[in-house]
Amino acid sequence: MPTKSLPESFHTFYDPGFEEMEHTADCALHVWGQNLNELLLNAARGMNSLIAFDLSSIPDNIEKHFELAAIDAESLLVEWLSELAYWAETQMLIFRRFDLYNVTPTHLQAVMHGGHASRLKRHIKAVTYHNLKIVETKKGVEATVVLDV
Repeated sequence: MPTKSLPESFHTFYDPGFEEMEHTADCALHVWGQNLNELLLNAARGMNSLIAFDLSSIPDNIEKHFELAAIDAESLLVEWLSELAYWAETQMLIFRRFDLYNVTPTHLQAVMHGGHASRLKRHIKAVTYHNLKIVETKKGVEATVVLDV
């Protein structure tokens, strides 16, 4: 069964699962979730908050399917965000909704829904491994991801 992102109207009533952090010359996101699936969704939402001016103005008329494989959970997180950054940078395509399937620490399948933005607020050059570690907490998992902007 897919995990779906919550509608935009719910974002003001629940914990968003991410926060932007100050970082010298780059940008960092601290993300968390009850499990890896939720961490990946919150990381995508967090990155979107950095690159899109107004997510609600982006249409939801394009659907993309893809599958990722990685050597560990940290690499999967980097690959996931890199895929989203690639579409934003090359085609101004921002995905607002995500259905994730078969998520393991080394694999995921995704169906992404979104549309083209007229412009980007920030450009992500790369998602880095700088001090990246997904750690288990009493509430789930969390990580800090540094983005080269």
